[in-house]
Order: sequence, then C-alpha cells, then structure tokens
Amino acid sequence: MNSKVKLLLISNTYAYGGGFLSHAKDEIKSFLSGIDSLLFIPYALKDRDEYEDIARAYFKNLGISLNSIHKFEYPKKAVSEAKSIYIGGGNTFRLLKELYDLDILDDLKSAILKGVPYMGSSAGIHMVTPTMRTTNDMSIVEPPSLDAMGILNFQINPHFIDADPKSKYMVETREKRLEQYHEDNDYLVLGLREGAWVRIENSKIKLGGKHGAKVFQKGKQPKEYKADSYIKLPVE
Repeated sequence: MNSKVKLLLISNTYAYGGGFLSHAKDEIKSFLSGIDSLLFIPYALKDRDEYEDIARAYFKNLGISLNSIHKFEYPKKAVSEAKSIYIGGGNTFRLLKELYDLDILDDLKSAILKGVPYMGSSAGIHMVTPTMRTTNDMSIVEPPSLDAMGILNFQINPHFIDADPKSKYMVETREKRLEQYHEDNDYLVLGLREGAWVRIENSKIKLGGKHGAKVFQKGKQPKEYKADSYIKLPVE
C-alpha cells in the first residue's frame, strides 16, 4: 500500500439515535486536523442539494468549508484542487455510475495516491476498494463496470451484520453471502460492523469506533478484530 495514502473509512453515515456522522465526530476532527476545506461528492443520493446542505452544516461546525462537486462546471478541476475529499453513503451503483459518467474515477485515484486525505462512509468506502462486489445495495442503475479505484488490495463490506443465533432464517446471512463471494473471487473481505471505521495512514490499518470487524479470507476461518486494534492483512 502506498505510504502516502490517508483514508478514513466509516461503516455507516448515520448511527442509531444520532445525526449525520455524529458517532465519528472526534475521529473526523483528528483525521482532518489542519485542513480548512473539503470537496464533497454527493452522487450516492438523488437529492444532491439536500445532501450538500446536511454535509456543509456538519463540517462547518468542525471549522471546515465544504464545496460539493455537483456545483462545479469542471469536476476534474475540482478534484485536482481539493485539499481533502469525502464521498458519502447512499446507493453504491448510482455513485459509481456517476463517477464513470463524469470520467473522474482516475482523477480521484491520482489525488488520493498523492496524499490528499480521503473520507468515505458506506457507499463511499467501496470507491477505494478493487471492486464494488461486496456492497449490500440493489443495482438500481448499471455502471459500465464494477471496478472501483483499487487503492486498497482488499474488499470491505460495510454495515456487516452477524447472524442472529436465535433466528431460524439462516440462508441469506451476510457471512453466507461473503462465503459465496469467495467461491468466485480471491480478494479478502473486511466485514466492518455498524459504528466501526478504519483509519489507514503510513500503510497501517487502525480499527476504531465500536463493535469491531471480521476478516474473511478465502480458504480460511474468519478472524475477529476488536476496536482500537491494528489489522494486519492478509491473515496468517
């Protein structure tokens, strides 16, 4: 992994009983320390103006001015000049399709590889993984490819949910779906539970938040990680 890459990947944009990114406020403040402006990419939701308003109010309270890419005449220029970037949650298929349609996927990748701090929540997480094949979303639109930026060499499944041992419905558990993913794919998958996030800096993966994560690797038993621990991949 490129040592310049700085990522904060948050499983969920909203937590139960809280507002927009409220559960990760302290981590976001730390991650964006010293940065006064942010480029917001709202394409995962249909109402981009409303999404922009919500995000702007949040980051204003952190002393960070927000500009939404959908208001720029030249999106490529907006990416090239960004001091930090945040892609919010919503539908992953809609998001990726728009990035392809605007031809800015490679521009985003280039900026992040140069060290521009990147935040992603929910759907925004998938954009830095190899593909969006481990999303939980319905394919409401069709992007030209399922390939994302590939900055990470592993997949992430945000909103990961453990099976309820008391439930009689065990056919379509998340773990079963990831097992099926590995029948045809090799990338390991980090199952990131609600309320959890990973912060990646200096090629190190730090798990934060609550409830931890679970790593799924083809041909091996899943491995559990608790919050405030470092994740070493691949699992030995």
